[in-house]
Amino acid sequence: MTIPAQREFVLEPDDAERLANLAGPFDAHLRLAELRLGVQIANRGNVFRVSAEDAAAAGRAEAFLRRLYDDTAGEALDEPAVHLRLGAFADEAAPAAGHAGQDVAVRVKRGTLRGRGPNQRKYLQAIATHDINFGVGPAGTGKTYLAVAMAVDALNQSRVQRVVLVRPAVEAGEKLGFLPGDLTQKVDPYLRPLYDALYEMLGVEKVARLLERNVIEIAPLAYMRGRTLNDAFVILDEAQNTSIEQMKMFLTRLGFGSTAVITGDMTQIDLPKHQKSGLKDAVEVLRGVEGVSFTFFEARDVVRHPLVARIVNAYEARDAAAEG
Repeated sequence: MTIPAQREFVLEPDDAERLANLAGPFDAHLRLAELRLGVQIANRGNVFRVSAEDAAAAGRAEAFLRRLYDDTAGEALDEPAVHLRLGAFADEAAPAAGHAGQDVAVRVKRGTLRGRGPNQRKYLQAIATHDINFGVGPAGTGKTYLAVAMAVDALNQSRVQRVVLVRPAVEAGEKLGFLPGDLTQKVDPYLRPLYDALYEMLGVEKVARLLERNVIEIAPLAYMRGRTLNDAFVILDEAQNTSIEQMKMFLTRLGFGSTAVITGDMTQIDLPKHQKSGLKDAVEVLRGVEGVSFTFFEARDVVRHPLVARIVNAYEARDAAAEG
């Protein structure tokens, strides 16, 4: 078993007010640093201990905490300020960074949830460390389920103030016609997979209370224009059915302290034949943009009935043959 590298150090001067400023409410700043730097941080007063998979990662975390403590002398830190400093620090440390970060464990009602397989683990780690995340791949790979789990965990840990569920209202090859009810009731059928995951992780009654208090918000994609979402966890599901304009509009809604997860399956586009998918366009345009992560799932990542993976493979083989 690998023994993690540890560094113990003292932050001077020993000032209780500055230490509280450094840690943030309920140690929120330290938890954010843990996720972004791939370490574990413990402290007693001004004595800190950093644990990491290697000495280099522990050293980077110590350097960041020392720099952040220096800033507490003249500034009251909040989560956006820490977030921006982490981003700047990551840019400086990029040439030396080769660590994969810690394995992300998500605490939900049913217990602790971890990624199955390398792609799911990479996906969870990406969501924990990036503001905009794309999960692209076939049905049954856990794209939406894991995104909802991370949203619930962020809400429970008070890292965000609300969860926003977004989906384009595009029928899957059928015309459903007029749907009765208010706006939420009209889009409910489209968001059923998100609801199912929320019910499993929070319980039906708690989800109903959070919806009533607008802590969980249902937002059809067409109604997102003009908004700025701060301190929110936003999930755009079925993103393959967005237009290029809708995708650009959605991505520019992000505010401070927010995380966006965009999920979709390129093989299930329900747009008119002549219209290019906003998800496909975003993958082409944003690959390589710093701060944006992409996780591409494959048939081997399917966690449903084994036959689903074989079905996905069969369709992929047919499409590849047709293109060839």
